[in-house]
Amino acid sequence: MASCRPIGIFDSGVGGLTVANAISLLLPNESIFYIGDTARIPYGNKSKDDIEKFSLEMTKFLLDKDCKAIVIACNTASAYALEAVRNTYPAIPVIAMEPAVKPAIEHSKTRAIGVLATLGTLKSDRYSHLKNKFGQGIHILENPCLGLVDNIEAGKWNDPETILLLETILKPMVDAQVDHIVLGCTHYPIVIPLIANIMGDSVQLVNPAPAIAKQVYRQLAERNLLCVDTDVKENSPKHTVWATGSTLSFNYLLKELLPNSELIHW
Repeated sequence: MASCRPIGIFDSGVGGLTVANAISLLLPNESIFYIGDTARIPYGNKSKDDIEKFSLEMTKFLLDKDCKAIVIACNTASAYALEAVRNTYPAIPVIAMEPAVKPAIEHSKTRAIGVLATLGTLKSDRYSHLKNKFGQGIHILENPCLGLVDNIEAGKWNDPETILLLETILKPMVDAQVDHIVLGCTHYPIVIPLIANIMGDSVQLVNPAPAIAKQVYRQLAERNLLCVDTDVKENSPKHTVWATGSTLSFNYLLKELLPNSELIHW
């Protein structure tokens, strides 16, 4: 049935699997087609033109696979390519990431929050608008987390090198007594246990993936595109994942974040 066409998701690598996981948990009847652009990661240091080009290529690939919606599960691509994707495919629902600055600020008691994001995201107009709109009177500590995405893609989730890197990144936030940290890159929830261990129980880590999953639900429901139980009996969910380069981290993370997926090298 048409409503059981897959949801298309793309990211620069494995990070978007954290979003795919949230969507799958909320919408267990839905099939997911996912692309991780590991051949060209990281996106955080790429130009706007390159990011638009990559994003349009992957969107076309997913739409050619008959996806009914597109999720840009990458904060940098969302910041620089959302408009191009929506303008190119105006009939398709396109859902994008946004650093969860607003809820972090609204719930902060210390009036100090941390934002972990790529350099590309931190330099974007999209992020600047959020900060200027909601961040008045708030101490916002930012860090581009240079090297963290590379470590995550290399599978170094509990490696001493990654722990040391995170301790260096987070020390100014510990000193400033931030009480919320915005995870502004979809890779970063993969190392939530390490961040939580450094920051302690009093600091709330804001992962936007569940909110994005709810947005996907709303947009599909509005268009009568949800795959309902009666449809699934004839067309059970199928998850397919493509990687444009290395599949190393996919081999480990798919078991946890998107089980029963078929992994294909694109």
